[in-house]
Amino acid sequence: MSFIQIDPRTSPGENRPSALGHQPATLPSRRLPPWFKVRLQTGPDYHDIRQTMDRLKLHTICEEARCPNVWECWNARTATFLILGDICTRRCHYCSVATGRPPAVDHEEPLRVAEAIQALNLRHAVITSVNRDELADGGASIFADTIRHIRRLSPSCTIEVLIPDFEGNEAALAAVAAARPDILNHNIETVRRLFPSIRPQGKYQRSIELLGQAKQMGMTTKSGLIVGMGESTDEAREVMRDLRSVDCDIMTIGQYLQPTKDHLPVARFYHPDEFAALKEEGLALGFRHVESGPLVRSSYHAEQQVAGRGHSTTP
Repeated sequence: MSFIQIDPRTSPGENRPSALGHQPATLPSRRLPPWFKVRLQTGPDYHDIRQTMDRLKLHTICEEARCPNVWECWNARTATFLILGDICTRRCHYCSVATGRPPAVDHEEPLRVAEAIQALNLRHAVITSVNRDELADGGASIFADTIRHIRRLSPSCTIEVLIPDFEGNEAALAAVAAARPDILNHNIETVRRLFPSIRPQGKYQRSIELLGQAKQMGMTTKSGLIVGMGESTDEAREVMRDLRSVDCDIMTIGQYLQPTKDHLPVARFYHPDEFAALKEEGLALGFRHVESGPLVRSSYHAEQQVAGRGHSTTP
């Protein structure tokens, strides 16, 4: 077992202005702060997940989005399935998932995802997707089919779905909610002011309203915020208040890391103490669970969140 200091950027710590007009990275050195260390370890569980995904021709957001927690999560037999292919119809300036024209919908994919979950004997499954704006329902029917197949093959497995905004299509949202996932997640990702430049094909208020609609449909709701993209701390607090205004139950807060030199540069690295403070503020606002830390991603400790095991510690 070894530890590595992660840095997914091609030119780490490069002090140059962003094309989007945000502030450059503030670190004086070319290395990430010392708290960015992950345990690099592969074992039988890690290899079992990789082999199962390859055998069933499935994708994970863990790999497509270059998640820094892939070693920890896969060794704990946790993975986030990426459905509807691996090509996104949107281009967000922080995300490393490929953008372009997606292939035809694979209607057998939901069953293969359920078979993988059954083969891996997972207790909790997270299902997400690329944006498929060219589809009338944004891929909602594939989400619903996936949930139904999982329920049939692994009835004791709890399910979280991390959905796109479906361009505000309430019927699409209702189709997913009708399949009754245990948690319905839609990530807000950034603050209101930065949304048009960082997520140009999305809308901040549309995402807030989607979470409110999901809550009205009886869902346990969740959202995630990435910090370090040029927002102020007060703006991050505003996001928390906006999420609570629609009774969002669970929130994740993590540090943005620039995946390649062509993506948005890091504006600032938050200290672990700042993440701890945001967590406490979130809990005081009434979130049932707040996962907050430098390496936190949307699915980090997801099983604990659905199980309601209290408030986890930051990594």
